[in-house]
Amino acid sequence: MKLTTLSFEKKKEWVQLARSENVGPITFRNLISLFKTPKVAMEHIDDFARRGGKTRSISLYTEQEVENEMTKIDKIGGKILAFCEPDYPDTLRKLEDAPPIITVLGDISLLRRSCVSIVGSRNASVNGKNLTRRLAFDLTKEDFVIVSGMARGIDTAAHEGALTQENGLGGTIAVLGTGVDVVYPSENQTLYQEIWQRGAIISDFPLGTQPHPGHFPRRNRLISGLSLGTVVIEAQSKSGSLITAEYAKQQGREVFAVPGSPLDARSEGPNELLKKGARLVSSSRDILDVLKNKEYKEFKDVFQDEEQISLKADADETEVEKIRHMILENLSPEKVCVDDLIREMKLPASIVNVALIELELAGRLERHPGNSVSLLAELP
Repeated sequence: MKLTTLSFEKKKEWVQLARSENVGPITFRNLISLFKTPKVAMEHIDDFARRGGKTRSISLYTEQEVENEMTKIDKIGGKILAFCEPDYPDTLRKLEDAPPIITVLGDISLLRRSCVSIVGSRNASVNGKNLTRRLAFDLTKEDFVIVSGMARGIDTAAHEGALTQENGLGGTIAVLGTGVDVVYPSENQTLYQEIWQRGAIISDFPLGTQPHPGHFPRRNRLISGLSLGTVVIEAQSKSGSLITAEYAKQQGREVFAVPGSPLDARSEGPNELLKKGARLVSSSRDILDVLKNKEYKEFKDVFQDEEQISLKADADETEVEKIRHMILENLSPEKVCVDDLIREMKLPASIVNVALIELELAGRLERHPGNSVSLLAELP
């Protein structure tokens, strides 16, 4: 599919489908592949969900909700970008689970620049925050854009270091686990305003979305997905920063870590990453030597590579029903790679993928990064 700038009316359709019940990023992309437009996809969505076992209609985002959201975004000077549009960030579009739409405040041009994400502990040490500011400043001096999540501690220091640069180089992007109009934590109100004025703020959540623990892993995959590499500074084991690093690895991006004392619990995460092969960082040069010549084109563009989407729109319903039952028998609450599922069942990928769309729309299936799926316990 070729990149194209959507008209206002077409974008409304993208927003409506993307915000509708049980429509995850992969299913959105598959529906577009099958039906070419969100409008036609929405005409068929209930049939898919019914075949998957849903007993009531899909709750579509209403036209009024779409109008309200787009009017509010326009009023505050923001913009919605669809992943078929040229301004949508290249690195993000190349993820299999790229969000169909993102909302942006500030300088949209930063989304098309080379980015490095820096993440770490909310309860960071003074030394950790100072090192973070120095790394961010040095990387922006080389015209990299710093991406982080605007949390306390390392995230805040990363944005501050990037904003210290005043010669027009670099910049910073804050990725939020809330709507772009919600400041979290509230103590970062001043930082939020400065990033809005001199950087960019993005989210794939609707306006007004409040913070929730379940939102932050979703935010973290965007932080790593925007970036050529992710740097972890001070993070306890099993922290959100390690989730971001794992996403970066799955996305084919570089993972960097700053080592620390074994006596400090905040060093557990980076030291663990180094044992697993992350690149050691003692200065910005360790990052620049790896990323300076790395380009977006090195990553496969799953959106534009139509051969990556194996679907059969006119599959026989009896055949799909039989395969759907086989899938349910082979799935469990533990996630499994779709490719492994297809190989195990020795079935055509084109029909398996249609059945997976039906099950996700019915609320019986959950998608995970790495093209994996798991069974949800109950049918709504």
